[in-house]
Amino acid sequence: MFRSVLIANRGEIACRVIRTAKRLGLRTIAVYSQADAGALHVSLADEAHLLGPAAATQSYLKSEKILEVARSSGAECIHPGYGFLSENAEFAEACAAAGVAFVGPPPSAIRAMGLKDAAKALMEKAGVPVVPGYHGKGQDDDLLAAEAGKVGYPLLIKAVAGGGGKGMRRVDDGGDFAAALASCRREAKNAFGDDRVLIERFVTSPRHIEIQVFADAHGNCVHLSERDCSLQRRHQKVIEEAPAPGMTPEMRAAMGAAAVAAAKSVGYEGAGTVEFIADGSNGLDADAFFFMEMNTRLQVEHPVTEMVTGVDLVEFQLRAAAGEPLPFAQADLDKLNGHAVEARLYAEDPASGFLPQTGTLHELRFPRQGGSVRIDTGVAAGHEVSPFYDPMIAKVICAGPTREIALARLRQTLDETRVLGLRTNVGFLSRLVGHPDFISGKFDTGFIDARMDTLVDAETPTALLALGAYGWVEFLKRRGHEAGQRSTDERISPWDARDGWVLGGGRRDWLHLMVNGTDTRIVIHRGDAEDRVEVVTEEASASAAVTGVSVGNERVTGSVDGEDASAEYIFTESRLWLAAGGHQLEIRAQDLLARDADQEGGGGLVRAPMSGKIIKIDVAAGTIVRKGDRLAVLEAMKMEHTLVASADGTVSELGAGEGDQVDEGQMLIALEIAEAG
Repeated sequence: MFRSVLIANRGEIACRVIRTAKRLGLRTIAVYSQADAGALHVSLADEAHLLGPAAATQSYLKSEKILEVARSSGAECIHPGYGFLSENAEFAEACAAAGVAFVGPPPSAIRAMGLKDAAKALMEKAGVPVVPGYHGKGQDDDLLAAEAGKVGYPLLIKAVAGGGGKGMRRVDDGGDFAAALASCRREAKNAFGDDRVLIERFVTSPRHIEIQVFADAHGNCVHLSERDCSLQRRHQKVIEEAPAPGMTPEMRAAMGAAAVAAAKSVGYEGAGTVEFIADGSNGLDADAFFFMEMNTRLQVEHPVTEMVTGVDLVEFQLRAAAGEPLPFAQADLDKLNGHAVEARLYAEDPASGFLPQTGTLHELRFPRQGGSVRIDTGVAAGHEVSPFYDPMIAKVICAGPTREIALARLRQTLDETRVLGLRTNVGFLSRLVGHPDFISGKFDTGFIDARMDTLVDAETPTALLALGAYGWVEFLKRRGHEAGQRSTDERISPWDARDGWVLGGGRRDWLHLMVNGTDTRIVIHRGDAEDRVEVVTEEASASAAVTGVSVGNERVTGSVDGEDASAEYIFTESRLWLAAGGHQLEIRAQDLLARDADQEGGGGLVRAPMSGKIIKIDVAAGTIVRKGDRLAVLEAMKMEHTLVASADGTVSELGAGEGDQVDEGQMLIALEIAEAG
């Protein structure tokens, strides 16, 4: 076994590797960018070394700098985690040349499986079934369009060097092919430095099932059964579980054998994942699955396999890289222990198209871990989620003797998770794992898209909105006190009051707020026995009777319509954050002047939804556009975000150009909205 390991990564996977390495007695060496100087993986490691600026191209992708740190620190091996350099054959070769072991497969295996088109051709020769499509070398746009016509619609365009859902587009009609191809090429070039693509048939009712394989340098190769990763959004996994619901012993044996054959065909070593698409239209069938790709690294979702097999995959990655033979045979791995499910908790706003969020995690708290509950994270309270990297906060993993129990534990864990300071997908995840169709096993990769309205637009409980109103009033009081203003209990004039008192009428608090980005008016009608809280948005209105409200010790409590209610909260400089029962609220003051200015512009101001870089502008001053036309593309957190026209009109002004870095809320494009009729 090695005595030291350098982890060439960041975030939760770096922390995950450090945890196992320390248990094995290895000295742990971290690397970090300037943006990650205060990151959790830096503090957990025995030593840490600065690589360079925040941009990954100047830090985590600087292979020569990482090898320089390995030499100076005496690292005997380098664990690449996933992403960054984990599937870079040149880096693996450079490690060998520098006398440092690469914790991963041989460079030849990485190359063989690294390009999807070549990998599919290799699998066909090995007798592994592949999805029908075009995997050729020709990349002319007209040729690809012609091949797409032969494959038929719907189809998928996929970057040959892709992964993680990037460089992938579903196309349902030939008229959309050219735009989808251009977008796919651009994203692939930015993410992988390679804009080549392949085309494959879109399988009806697809289930995304992958097999975990493990091999050593002595010719031994086994599989650790399957994971189901079908719950996806934009081709990125959201929920993963092991074993796959509805899996039969015959299909598991067939897929396992195919995965082992795939690994052996390239002389694989270490941990890897062979991904398949199964046609689930008539249930899982041993004759209806197709090879998609092989990921020559550890997967994000590896914890669910560890939970049901009891195998620490990182430990055996290190042991295999040190030349040790596998200590188990296939028969030792065929019995699975219960069920495990993983949810990916992200700093993103489902109500705004899952836009990634940046900022400070003022509070981050999970239920107690151990046994059936595991949390893998790379951040802690007080840390920043920056715009430079993936916005994952944590992986929440729960296990149980049955799938139903594992799902129930996961939902309870999500509902008890507290993240304050950023909008997250925690409520979306809770609703997803509690959906009756998912619990019953009726799902495929289109499950989330087909139910997006119910999963995302779940109505915020009136009780939580009412408590938020009282929290905001308390926030105003505290802010005034901290600014040196006199206490609201020391008023000397009616004009000092905030409660909207009128002669002959009751007291009222009028609040014009933005609640999770929605314009919201809340009125607290003060009464002697009880208050009545009225909540009004553009789409709905509600009211509730409230008594016994108490605000303090970071909790607001009260009785709402006769039911006890409570929420945790935290104040930041200009916002109030609340969380309760899987719901989160971000409350801030409504800027009425800015709102009126936007309305005077006829709703034609297109603003940046988040900080990022403008990579494409499709219009110029004077361009006539239709509702839904693409105006620009914003790149942030390694993803492209398309900005479209909200109505028919004419472009009157550009507020930014291609290549510009822009801030959230910055005006990018002004439209003169066409008059109706």
